[in-house]
Amino acid sequence: MFSNRISRIQPSLTLQMTSKASELRSKGLEVINMSVGEPDFNTPKNIRNAGINAINDGKTKYTPGAGMPALRQAACDKMYRDNNLKYQPKEVIVSCGGKHSLYNACQVLFQSEDEVIIFTPYWVSFPDFISITGAKPIFVGTNPEKQFEPNFEELVSLITPRTKGLIINSPSNPTGGVWSDEAIVQTLKIAEKNNLWVFSDECYEQLTYDCKFKSIANYTDKTDKILTFQSCSKTYAMTGWRIGYTAGNSEVIKAMSKLQGQSTSCPNSIAQTAAIEALTGDQSAVKEMRNVFKNRRKLIIERLNSISGVKCAIPGGAFYVFPDFSSYIGKSLNGEIIKSATKIAMYLLEKKYVVSVPGDGFGSPNNIRFSYAASDKDINNAINALEEILNEIY
Repeated sequence: MFSNRISRIQPSLTLQMTSKASELRSKGLEVINMSVGEPDFNTPKNIRNAGINAINDGKTKYTPGAGMPALRQAACDKMYRDNNLKYQPKEVIVSCGGKHSLYNACQVLFQSEDEVIIFTPYWVSFPDFISITGAKPIFVGTNPEKQFEPNFEELVSLITPRTKGLIINSPSNPTGGVWSDEAIVQTLKIAEKNNLWVFSDECYEQLTYDCKFKSIANYTDKTDKILTFQSCSKTYAMTGWRIGYTAGNSEVIKAMSKLQGQSTSCPNSIAQTAAIEALTGDQSAVKEMRNVFKNRRKLIIERLNSISGVKCAIPGGAFYVFPDFSSYIGKSLNGEIIKSATKIAMYLLEKKYVVSVPGDGFGSPNNIRFSYAASDKDINNAINALEEILNEIY
């Protein structure tokens, strides 16, 4: 009945868990949502006002398929200001969120028989973006003790003549890991040697806590095969506005624009106008949100690492922690053997109404992702509930 491409992809686990949280709340239950992949702040007022003004001013028509010229220029100005990247508007396309940007690029560059390298743990959508093109995702392990940087021997061993590209996500979803300069340089050298496309997913680029973020394209002069993906979603608490953008090789951008013109036509005109204000206006809200997240990171890390049998590395960015529950695998919970941390996550949901995201969806079955885009109260209550659940394991 359906095309075979649909069988290549899986439903988004993160969205499933968010939906489950909404369902429980609709039943009147008091739910703590630690699965959410978005800031728990409202979009800053200056950006909201720009959207309201866009409606009142009649900016509600189609725009150029690749985005408003003013927004593409704003993206260039922002990347120069914050990331020391020099792009022209013809090298930028605006899409319906960072996810749409990445999907378009995969469609343009990858096809059947290609292989694309993904580092585990990975964002849930990366394998499906690749699989739906007919290409094959190839998984490379990482080191949790070093911000989930690649296992380079494994990386080199898995590159074949069919390898077409690799995806870097630093700061990472789900781990929050931020790669060192040395790891990025080594990865780029391997990519250049093998003539690979490099996708740099930088949607959390404003959320690093221990060092200033540096875009991947700053590490080399050979940037023709590097695509930079950024987004308004996390930086400006604009997840629902759906604005992301890609910068890179103008021919790739042109091809992405051609594809986008036949799919979404253009991004939302009102959201684009608001995004111009986001990228060029007052940036103080970004710093304020980052400081709050940093304090929450400290709280949740201290709570998790105080629990016997739980190991949690300190993430360098984003707003996620990815604790390891390996010591509980093979033990019993509620009369059943724990085969993966999914059992713990689901029991936590069913008994304590705490929503998290099992690591299975990220290619890491012994882990659970918790978002600290939540209040201190919710963080403490969630970890209290987790401790109670873990005390039932024997």
